Amino acid sequence: MARKNPFANILTDKEQPAERSVVEYAARGASRSILGTLDEMAARADKLATGETIVELDPDTIDASFVRDRRAHNEQEFNELLEAIRENGQNSPILVRPHPKASRRYMAVFGHRRLLVAKTLGRKVRAVVKEMVDHEHVVTLGQENSARSNAPFIERALFAADLARLRYDEDNAIILKALSIDRTTLSKMLSVAALPASVLEAIGEAKGVGRDRWYELKLLMDKPSNQDAAFEVIKEEGFAALPSDTRFDRLVQRLKAIRTRKRVQAGPEKRSWSPTGGSVSADITADAKRFTLAIKAKSSEARAFGDYLSENLDRLYEAFRRDSTQPREEP
Repeated sequence: MARKNPFANILTDKEQPAERSVVEYAARGASRSILGTLDEMAARADKLATGETIVELDPDTIDASFVRDRRAHNEQEFNELLEAIRENGQNSPILVRPHPKASRRYMAVFGHRRLLVAKTLGRKVRAVVKEMVDHEHVVTLGQENSARSNAPFIERALFAADLARLRYDEDNAIILKALSIDRTTLSKMLSVAALPASVLEAIGEAKGVGRDRWYELKLLMDKPSNQDAAFEVIKEEGFAALPSDTRFDRLVQRLKAIRTRKRVQAGPEKRSWSPTGGSVSADITADAKRFTLAIKAKSSEARAFGDYLSENLDRLYEAFRRDSTQPREEP
């Protein structure tokens, strides 16, 4: 008989009331892209269930994780979760570990918002206590974070950067495992996470912005002049009041406009010249560092005039320097 999928009714942070397995905290929201086949998911749940029990703990005895998977605090989402737990109770337990440095205390692995809700409501928090070392902690947190379908890219990138600074290994294998990503994606994550902190804070979580668009911003910000422009944009009146995705779009559009304007301004200037009553003419092309004069005529006068200019370049240049350095008389 086919094995029943133990994750068929897993709760999200919306906390809808339903029957729940003791071990469903282990893979809430997981998909094939994270855990592979349903058999692998069931095996993982069986392994985590061994010897573990849901207990009720005083929230004040639990410290936050030493690495964070969430930066932004979404007030609306938090209030929705708070009301759901107030009405229906906490159906999905959090995961904690015995604190590695303080006796009789715990450290949260994941479930920080549910922990904060319990503190706010003055209730005990339902939790599973599991012994683990630091690198197991970050892998578990990263996999739980990756299983959230709405996890913003920038939060995952900043989490990856935090893990990279911990240097658990030399080849970032733990980060790749924790976030279920390849090295190319990790490279882009780390480069995006290196953007100025003030810019990242001003934009926020930007849930609708994915990897490629964040990397586009990173490339725009590689130019020092664009960094100065970005700092000005995020300080503009009304910028902070915009939705997070709109703030991102506004900044990228402004930086692209600067690049386009510079490209237009950098184009060479073209004009023509011809003397009154003369048979010769010239096409002139000039930019900041080059001046081209193309003389033409229907007769041999073009060559003769060109030779004359060439033979008198020294005298003409001296006259130019003399005129350009002499003070101009006031009218």
